Amino acid sequence: MVNTKMADKADLLALLAEMKKSMEKGQEEMKKGQEEMKNEIQSHVESKVGEIKDHVNSCIEKIEEDVQSMKREIGEVKGKVERKIEEVEDKVQGKIEEVKEKVQVKIGDLEKRLSKLEDRPINFPANPDLTYSRPTVKSLTFDGQTSWTVFKTQFDVVSSANGWNNRVKASQLVASLRGSAAEVLQGIPSDKLTDLMTIQNALEARFGDSHLTHFYRTELKTRRQKQGESLQA
Repeated sequence: MVNTKMADKADLLALLAEMKKSMEKGQEEMKKGQEEMKNEIQSHVESKVGEIKDHVNSCIEKIEEDVQSMKREIGEVKGKVERKIEEVEDKVQGKIEEVKEKVQVKIGDLEKRLSKLEDRPINFPANPDLTYSRPTVKSLTFDGQTSWTVFKTQFDVVSSANGWNNRVKASQLVASLRGSAAEVLQGIPSDKLTDLMTIQNALEARFGDSHLTHFYRTELKTRRQKQGESLQA
C-alpha cells in the first residue's frame, strides 16, 4: 500500500513537471508570437510612416512648384502693368506737349491778327461831325470743353484789341461763359463778379493745366487700382 502511494506521488510529480514544462513552452511560444506581432506591427507602422512622409514631401514639392509658378505669373503681370503705366504716362506727356504746341500756334495766329489790326490804316471821314470808332473784335465763348489756356490767350488778345479795362474785361468774361464754365460763377460771391482776377483764378483752378494734370493722374491711379483688383481676384 505504501508502494502504491509512492507510485501515485511520483506520477503526480511527473504530471506537474510535464504541465510546468508545457506551460513554460506555451509562455515561450506566446512571447515569441508577441515578439513577431510586435515586429510585424512596427514594420507596418514604419512602412506607413514612410508612405506618409513620401506623400508629405510630394505635397511640399507641389506647393513649392505652384508658388514659383505664381511668382512667375505675378512677375509677368507686374511687367505688363508697368509697361502699360509707361504707355499711359507717355500719352499724357504727349497730350500736354500737343496742347502746348496748339497754344503756341494760337498765340502766333492771334498776334498776327492783332498786328494786322494795329497796322490797318485809319481813314477819317471828311465830315468833321462824324467821330472815329475804334474797330472791335468779336467776343469769344468758353464752355469748359476746350483748353482754358488757349481761350485765356485769345481773350487777352481780344481785350487788348478792344481796349477794355479790367472791369469791362470781367463783365465780358462772365458773358462769354457757357455750360460747365458758367457754373463756376455759382461759387463766386456776387460782389466779386466784377473782379477780373477772382473770376480768372476760379476758371484756372477748374479748367487750367494743373486741373488737366490732376485729371490724368486720377485716371492713371484708377487704372492701377482696377489692375490691382484683377490681380487679387
